[in-house]
Amino acid sequence: MSAMAIVKLVLQIILVVFSILLTLLILMHRGKGGGLSDMFGGGLTQNAGTSGVAEKNLNRWTVIIALLWVAVAIGLGLMSKFNLV
Repeated sequence: MSAMAIVKLVLQIILVVFSILLTLLILMHRGKGGGLSDMFGGGLTQNAGTSGVAEKNLNRWTVIIALLWVAVAIGLGLMSKFNLV
C-alpha cells in the first residue's frame, strides 16, 4: 500500500467522522421557531433554552467542523482528479 493510498484512507475516515459530528452538532441547535424543529419536539424545550454562551460556542464548533469537512472533501476531490492514488 503506497503512502498516498494511506493518506486517502485516513482522509476518508476523517470525512466520515466529521460528517457524523457535524450532523450531531446541527441537531443540537435550538430551533428558531415554526419549522421542522418544532414539529419534532423543539417547541417543548424553548422554555428551558440554552444560555447565550453555550449557543455561541455551539455555533463556533459547527462552523469550524463544517469548514474542516469542506477542506477534507476538496482534498479528496483533488486527489481523485489528479489521480494521486
